[in-house]
Amino acid sequence: MAAVATRGAPCTVALDPVYEHLPPALQSGKGGDDGTRLADIEQFCMQVLDVIAPIIPSVKINSAYFERYHAAGIALYDRLIQQASRLGLVVIGDVKRGDVGHTAQMYAQAHLRGDHSNPQNIADAVTVSGYFGIDGVQPFLDECRVSGRGIFVLVRTSNPSAAAIQDLHTSDGRRVCEVIADQVATWSEQGDAVGQCGYSYVGAVTATRDPADAARLRALMPKSILLVPGYGAQGGNAADFLPYFNRDRSGAIVAAGRSIIFAHQEAARATIASGDWRRCVEHAARDFVSDIARLLQS
Repeated sequence: MAAVATRGAPCTVALDPVYEHLPPALQSGKGGDDGTRLADIEQFCMQVLDVIAPIIPSVKINSAYFERYHAAGIALYDRLIQQASRLGLVVIGDVKRGDVGHTAQMYAQAHLRGDHSNPQNIADAVTVSGYFGIDGVQPFLDECRVSGRGIFVLVRTSNPSAAAIQDLHTSDGRRVCEVIADQVATWSEQGDAVGQCGYSYVGAVTATRDPADAARLRALMPKSILLVPGYGAQGGNAADFLPYFNRDRSGAIVAAGRSIIFAHQEAARATIASGDWRRCVEHAARDFVSDIARLLQS
């Protein structure tokens, strides 16, 4: 909440680097081995962090784009978390972990506790699957309580086929995603989970194209910050995100990815920025923040 107030809008940039989409000047490893390509990805990601840090309050780093490169990629994921933290960004580790019992406990310790000798390589919050029930979530809640970090539980995702499962109606008339939302609401108020700002360290990933549906899910989880993907490349406009906020225009953080980090691919931006990909990222990030800020001030 403090980071949002400082930067001026509740925004996060998804750092999901696909090698083939990097600026051509950074593709020195094109056709080469994974090690060379990963070095190019590191250069790109580090520069993106430098550009967005003064503008955006948060970065969401998706571990899958680094796990694809095995141990070296995971090491880079850790370095990016460290660098983002040094730059003052709130770091969301988009890891979507979840399992039962002791397995969930290991995931929770790996992503919210980590290496005590180097605590900076741990994200401020991570994404978690709620579809295992409390067995799969409790270990993460336990780590949050100790570490002061947080989680975002998957409630309603943005992929087209999500409706086939998440919108199914249960015997009591609720949809599956609403059942998960009710669980999140319960978890979000356990013990001392709610902080001074009035929100819990238990948030929710929530995305739907239906404004009324978004408002329903918002109302079901009043103490949770909603992490909402879909701005920009996924087709979402600023106005689409208003139902995810509470009446005081707080309680959600909007995510944009490709439209920011690969802004150099937009001909109009590239022309304005004279072909400098970093300036393209900067312009896109500033437009993103301004767009969401205007929405919340209207």
